[in-house]
Amino acid sequence: MSQNLVIVESPSKAGTIRKYLGDEYKVLSTVGHIRDLPRTQLGVDLKEDFKPLYVTIPGKKKNVDALREAARNSMQIFIATDPDREGEAIGWHVMRLLKNLNKPIHRVMFFEITKTGVLEGMRNATTLDMNLVNAQQARRIIDRLVGFKVSPFLWRVLYSGLSAGRVQSVALRLICERQEEIDKFEPQEYWTIKTQVETEKKKAFEAELQKVDGKKAHIADENSALAIRHELKEENYSVAAVTKKRVKRNPHAPFTTSTMQQAAFQKLGFTTKRTMTLAQQLYEGITLKNGETTGLITYMRTDSTRVADSAIESARTQVEAKYGSKYLPAKGRPFGKSGGKIQDAHEAIRPANPDLVPDEIKASLTGPQAKLYELIWRRFVASQMAVAVFDQSSVDIKAGRFGLRASGSDLVFDGYRKVYFENVEEKESHLPSDIEKDDSLQLLKIDADQHFTKPPAPYTESSLVKILDKEGIGRPSTYANIISVVQTRNYVQSEKRKLYPTELGKVTNKLLVENFSELVNKTFTREMEENLDQVEEGNRTYLEVMKDFWAHLERWLEESSKSYTEIKKSLQEDSGEACEKCGKPMVIKWSKNGRFMACSGFPACKNARPLDAPTTEENGEPKAAEDHGKCEKCESPLILRDGRYGKFYACSAYPKCKFTKPFNILMPCPKPDCKGDISPRRSKRGRTFYGCTKYPDCDFVSWDPPIAQTCPACENPYMVAKSTKKKGDYALCPKCKHEITVNEPEAS
Repeated sequence: MSQNLVIVESPSKAGTIRKYLGDEYKVLSTVGHIRDLPRTQLGVDLKEDFKPLYVTIPGKKKNVDALREAARNSMQIFIATDPDREGEAIGWHVMRLLKNLNKPIHRVMFFEITKTGVLEGMRNATTLDMNLVNAQQARRIIDRLVGFKVSPFLWRVLYSGLSAGRVQSVALRLICERQEEIDKFEPQEYWTIKTQVETEKKKAFEAELQKVDGKKAHIADENSALAIRHELKEENYSVAAVTKKRVKRNPHAPFTTSTMQQAAFQKLGFTTKRTMTLAQQLYEGITLKNGETTGLITYMRTDSTRVADSAIESARTQVEAKYGSKYLPAKGRPFGKSGGKIQDAHEAIRPANPDLVPDEIKASLTGPQAKLYELIWRRFVASQMAVAVFDQSSVDIKAGRFGLRASGSDLVFDGYRKVYFENVEEKESHLPSDIEKDDSLQLLKIDADQHFTKPPAPYTESSLVKILDKEGIGRPSTYANIISVVQTRNYVQSEKRKLYPTELGKVTNKLLVENFSELVNKTFTREMEENLDQVEEGNRTYLEVMKDFWAHLERWLEESSKSYTEIKKSLQEDSGEACEKCGKPMVIKWSKNGRFMACSGFPACKNARPLDAPTTEENGEPKAAEDHGKCEKCESPLILRDGRYGKFYACSAYPKCKFTKPFNILMPCPKPDCKGDISPRRSKRGRTFYGCTKYPDCDFVSWDPPIAQTCPACENPYMVAKSTKKKGDYALCPKCKHEITVNEPEAS
């Protein structure tokens, strides 16, 4: 009989922990959830205090049987599921399955999968926290009620298969509202005037016009700009004031889940989902080249910035050893709660052992794992380094009735920036150090530049995570799933790392906002998260929160059910065409395949066709709405259609001819002897990639948009388009990694 059984969630974690605990312990995994609400029915008894009906998840019976058998042959059982609400709920389900065996059951939590972390967790065994279980159960059932009660509303007015979610619908609303701002934006013209001036000692620097007649300069058009430019040419320039100050910049706190997702997107180009997958791998354990298996980071679902004293000391040792005592502050820098609800039982995300320097273990990791580990390591070590010091200066210049200003920033000591800094941080810009008030200046050059105000930028995964975190919508551990779900369901698509609502996403959001405005409201969603936090803390009960939410949802459902016919009609658009069969107006409607045109005389007239399909001539031949070319198989006109994944060309003779081709062709396929074209496609998970139209005969594929440009370095027949904040738009050779900026001329 095995003496002890330890139950975790992940098989890979089980293998790591087994090595630390030895032969006295058997370690098994649940492989995630083992019980949940049934898939095909509500599974919640609304009349019996929202009692849930849990069933074993299909395919998990073998796991359950294995756990029972192992528990039956053990003296003690230790539930070591993840240290958060969801992990507590999984542990509760395990306990309910095993409690009739009458074996001692303990709860242990591993905040890092290292030998020290595991042994410490075993020494501090406790019991399951039912407040956490109830908070997670309330979240699960509230989400189930929204899914099962609100989604049918979308089925009735649009088509079946659509889904609404308590948090995902708010995220969709944010994306749609941002797109509306962009679409409605009207750019405003303005001009700036910059001068290059020189001191008496021949030191040149740039200054920009700030004031005209003592008021803030606002130059609306070219005539005004040229008039001011002409006037400035005739003025004498002198220094009106010089301001200098020393500024210190503190390092950033170690990562939380949210800040890690944002930084990994900005610096590494990782999606939130990929970041969390890699972090899970680093947490659960990696086998190093010396044969040791260990977790490399602490638990990656946290909104706390707290760090253990022992970890601070370990980081300080690393700083002094690698960078010298001048980079080490006099004492460790503590971090902690900065506002809002945090899971302070967790530390920030940090290296489990800061002595494992990224370069030394790089060979044991995959490329993406190594990049993320280095990012986490650098952020943590930098958090315990000395402040960065800048000398900031500004020079105010008088030129007649005009005031100009020049600003400079000189790095005195890099401090923590030697290891880590954000791209948006202060950059160096130099002004003459010996410039003084009343110094005369000589005008060298003056430029007037036209600009236009820009609309707000579309959300990226990083900026969406930031606003979700700021507004308290959902929890950081759910952000990756939220962003993945809205793309998988074709409500949102990602293009060049920016998130755009699809037509389906826009109309779904419109319906939810008009009929469930409170449900998809940021304030209501934030307050719901606060209510769940209250359950976790024991200040509210599960039943109180459920009754309060159901009272709201019942009212919203009743109000929305009164006007299905009117709502469906409101979605119809006038096509501006007449039905070729009966003469009545054609209208645009929605179906599961997107929008289509139908006769307004339905059901008397059942004429319908795809949105961009041609009408017919009197002789029955298709009349082309626009010339899209001929079908390559039967020579019939091609028509433009809307499909699940966007627009595409199809043969007008369908269903007799099923020829299709992509709407957006980027370039001919670069593979030798291939006559296909490269076009955007969508993966099963909703991510855009670029492949050959001759697939499966041709297997060309690229995650980045290919460009029909030969690499000047290695003559690879194509390059790919890339874009970062730091470099802007540029072309990259996927073979030799040569880069070309957008404005760089090709090699002759």
